[in-house]
Amino acid sequence: MERKLVITIDGPSGAGKSTLSKLLAEKLDYTYIDSGALYRAVALQVQEHGADPDDDDALRRLCGNLAISFRREHDRLAVMLEGRDVTDAIRAPEISMLASRVSARKSVRDALLDVQRRLGEGGGIVVEGRDMGTVVFPDADVKFFLHASLETRGTRRFRQYRAQGRQYDIGTITRDIEQRDSDDSGRALSPLKPAPDARMIDSTDMSIEEVVAEMLKTVHRHLSPSPK
Repeated sequence: MERKLVITIDGPSGAGKSTLSKLLAEKLDYTYIDSGALYRAVALQVQEHGADPDDDDALRRLCGNLAISFRREHDRLAVMLEGRDVTDAIRAPEISMLASRVSARKSVRDALLDVQRRLGEGGGIVVEGRDMGTVVFPDADVKFFLHASLETRGTRRFRQYRAQGRQYDIGTITRDIEQRDSDDSGRALSPLKPAPDARMIDSTDMSIEEVVAEMLKTVHRHLSPSPK
């Protein structure tokens, strides 16, 4: 029986982690886990409850009562929060910025760390985020760090919002991504950075199919190493 791997894909906002993680998981018949959705759900709760995103006690209480699950609907992975579909709501720019802020809080990261690790028990997962290969799954079998130019990432996010019927200024989107890069990379707790053993992939000038092909090559080499 082929061993089931834990595969992590880290990278900054707009690098294409979600799309590529879903496709890679589908190709391998693995489970896709969007760790960022957990932090976005916390951010949505903070916004809706009017909680202070810098109040660790309030954040700890919110995380303790966080009823979140994932539900597959055909080719769509729905994020359910307290029984309602918040898949689109947690992708709004203001929630993205708030998610970056609350994810820097130790109370939130501690509360969600065990949740994420339980999801990875037994392997057979592709999990994406910002510290999956460095903090959450430091012993993952295969690690990727996906990046792309700021201009490319801003354009991708702009097109994503437009496809959802949302109108945002591309300049504002790009500035928000740049600010989030700074926030995520500069925070003291679990900063965004590639794991030393991560396979770096710059997707700026690559198609989705090309990136997935490169990832599959790396995974298959791990599953079937060349004889020494």
